[in-house]
Amino acid sequence: MEYVLLILTILIIFLGVVGCFLPILPGPPLSYIGLLIIHFTRFAEYKTQTLIYLAALAILVQILDYIVPIWGTKKFGGTKWGVWGSTIGLVAGIIVLPMLGIVLGPFGLLGILGGPFLGAYIGERISGQNSDKAFRAAWGSFIGFLAGTFMKFVISIVISFYYFKQVIPNIF
Repeated sequence: MEYVLLILTILIIFLGVVGCFLPILPGPPLSYIGLLIIHFTRFAEYKTQTLIYLAALAILVQILDYIVPIWGTKKFGGTKWGVWGSTIGLVAGIIVLPMLGIVLGPFGLLGILGGPFLGAYIGERISGQNSDKAFRAAWGSFIGFLAGTFMKFVISIVISFYYFKQVIPNIF
């Protein structure tokens, strides 16, 4: 049974890292769940302080992921239209481009990177902003998206490091 949990948690950790780039998966919380499950097996034992610290980081960075793109858009002169456009563009970029056979890199990298920018630009243009202001707001949204994604990725990698540091020596 523990080996089933081992395989399951490796999958959850992997999905947590991938989830940093996909809006439908909460990356750091998934990674943390994998770490927490393995804690209750013979493969790993973490201090309570470590578990609390990593949980707090996973929750904090997940919350910041929603705030940072909004902040970036507003900092660069955008409106709520740009924020919504960025979100819709991200989802559309992940779903639509691969359906059309346009896949650059894993998981439709072109859609993940270009979708938020294009969506924010279109959103700002719909709201009545001129092209220059729309471009500036789209750039801010894109920078915010990248910053949020980077933070989630770093925390998921840190959690993965703690996971494998404990698990690998205890597998055999």
